[in-house]
Amino acid sequence: MSFAGKRIWITGASSGIGAALAEAFAAAGARLVLSGRRREALGAVAARVQPDAAVLPFEATDWAALPGVVAQAGAIDMLVNNAGISQRSLAVDTRPEVYRTIVETDLLAPIWLTQLMLPGMAARRSGHIVGISSVAGRLGTVLRTGYCAAKHGLIGYLDALRAEVEQAYGIGVTTVLPGSVRTQVAANALLADGSARGESDPNIEAGMAPSACAQRILAGIAAGEREIIVAEGAEAFAAGLRFSDPERLFDMLAKEGARLAAEREKGGRPEPADIGRTLAD
Repeated sequence: MSFAGKRIWITGASSGIGAALAEAFAAAGARLVLSGRRREALGAVAARVQPDAAVLPFEATDWAALPGVVAQAGAIDMLVNNAGISQRSLAVDTRPEVYRTIVETDLLAPIWLTQLMLPGMAARRSGHIVGISSVAGRLGTVLRTGYCAAKHGLIGYLDALRAEVEQAYGIGVTTVLPGSVRTQVAANALLADGSARGESDPNIEAGMAPSACAQRILAGIAAGEREIIVAEGAEAFAAGLRFSDPERLFDMLAKEGARLAAEREKGGRPEPADIGRTLAD
C-alpha cells in the first residue's frame, strides 16, 4: 500500500505516537488531518511536519459533537484511532469514575468515531481503519485493570469489524499493539483517585522511540498486516506467551501482583517494575 496522496486522519496527534505517526505519514506523501484536545500543540505538529495539514481539535468523548467533527473532516482514506489514556493503580483502590473515564476514552470513543466513518467508507467501497491498542490488550498487566479492559475490548471490536467489512466493502482494518514507547503515557496515566501520575516509569523510559514505533506501524500497514505487534524483548516474549503458555504467564504476573499488594499493605505506593525483571523472577 502506498500512502502518497491519501487523506489520513490521526487522533491523539499532538504528542507521542500520534505526532510520530503524523511525521511518518507526511514523509510518505499523505495529506493529514490532525486531531486532539490542544489546538496549539496540534498546530505545532502541523508546522513541523506538514504546514497545510488540517487541524481539527475535539474532545474524544463529546458524543454530541462528534457527528459535526466527522462532517468537518470530510472524506477520509484512513482513520487512525490513537488517542487514549493509561492507568497506574491497583483495582482494590480505584474509584469507579476512573474506569468510566478510561473505558470511554480508550474504547467507546474510537468505536463511535469509527462507526460514524463507516457509512461513507462502505458507500465508496474503500477505506482503512487503524486502531492503536496495546500489548496490554493481550496481557492482564498489573496496575492497569481499566486500561487492559479497554484495550482488550478494542482488539475484539476491530477483529469483529474486520470480519464484517474487509471483503464485503473493501475496508481494511489494522490493529496495532505497541509495547513500551518513550512518551508521556505513564506521566499522564490516572491514579486510583483520577489524578494524573505526574511521572514516568522504568518500562516507558526504557522503551522504543516514538519514531521507531511509527515506522514499524507504517511498514506493517503497507505490507497488509492485519495485526502489528510493536514490542521488543520481554514484552514481545510475553505477548507470545499469552498463547503458547498462558498458565506460565499468569503465574509470572500474579507474582508481581503479590509484590505490589505487599507494598500497599506496608503503606507504600505500588510502583511498576521493569517487565523484564517480572518475567525473569
